[in-house]
Order: sequence, then C-alpha cells, then structure tokens
Amino acid sequence: MDRIGVFGGTFNPPHLGHLKLVSETADRLELDRVIIIPAFLPPHKEAKLLACGEDRLEMCRLTFGEDSRFQVSAMEIERGGKSYTYDTLCELRMYFPHSELFLIIGSDMLLTFEKWHRYEDILNRCTVCAAERDSEQNPIKKHGLPKIFEGHNLILTEFSPVNISSSKIRQMIRSSQDIGGVVTQEVKRYIDDRKLYLEGL
Repeated sequence: MDRIGVFGGTFNPPHLGHLKLVSETADRLELDRVIIIPAFLPPHKEAKLLACGEDRLEMCRLTFGEDSRFQVSAMEIERGGKSYTYDTLCELRMYFPHSELFLIIGSDMLLTFEKWHRYEDILNRCTVCAAERDSEQNPIKKHGLPKIFEGHNLILTEFSPVNISSSKIRQMIRSSQDIGGVVTQEVKRYIDDRKLYLEGL
C-alpha cells in the first residue's frame, strides 16, 4: 500500500521552511510521495497580496521539483472557491483508493483543528501528521493535545523550523531586502522577474 503525504497551504510564496518540513516528514514516515497542493483561497485566514494561482503553482514546482517524491497538484486552484481539506481528501481518495493518506500540518494547527470544515470526517479519512517545534514554544507542550484527536490516527514528529514565514518574506520584498536565504534561487528569480508582491508601492 502506497503511503502518500498531503501538504496544502497558500504558498504565498513557498519557502525553505516548507521544503524542510516536507522533506523531513517524508523521510521519517517513509512516504512514497507527497502531493503539494496550493489553495485557491485559504478558508481560515485572509490572504494579503495573494499572488495568482498560476504564479503560486509555478513557485511550488520550482521549490519542490528536485525531489522525485514530490508532486505539485493544481486541484484546488482548478476547483476554485475556498479550499477545504475535506473536499481535497475526498478527491484524492478517488485517485488513490488503496493508498494510505497522511495530512501534514504544523502542530499549531492542532489547537484550532476543530474549527476546520468537517474536521471529524478529515480525521476519519487520513492520518494527521503534525510537526512539533522542539522548543518551549511548542504549542502542544504548552496547551496539551485537544481531546478531538482521541481515538484517531495522529503522528507527532519533532521538527526544527526555519524561522521564516510567507508574510515575512512579502514584507522583505516590499522593503527591498534580499530573500535569497529563505526561498530557492529559482523562486527568487521568478519573483523578481514577475515583480510579485510589489502592488501598491
């Protein structure tokens, strides 16, 4: 049975922290492949300076493309509207009826997971794999694991995160700071060539 990771997000833009998380998780869980899925519209937050779907898809291909295990999917971009994980898992199950699905998220998302659309159905359709910060800032160490995960498949893996975020990168771009150390060189060139995230300046 294939073991397939599912890693969704806005990826606005994708950065080296995303790549490190997916690479380490794929290694630790011995995943056969990981499907990277940029959201059309994130359901849980307002997306500021959101690059178009095609730009974010291409930046994901440039970020994750060197590892043959990683596959970038346009399914949520093509579906349009708010991108709900439940709908994506249902679609993936049609393509991979006999595979084991692992939903890769950050451990901070566990604390608000019950606010996700049809979260119980998500838990019944996959194994949630949450990357824990190996520090005192770990939200699970501070708050404990929510009871909604009792009786469900949940894997916690320690992870040393890269101290960067997509919102911080957008701020760096708008203030003319060098982002070469936090995204791949290919993504940096793409952002420069397309003049992304400079609207309104």
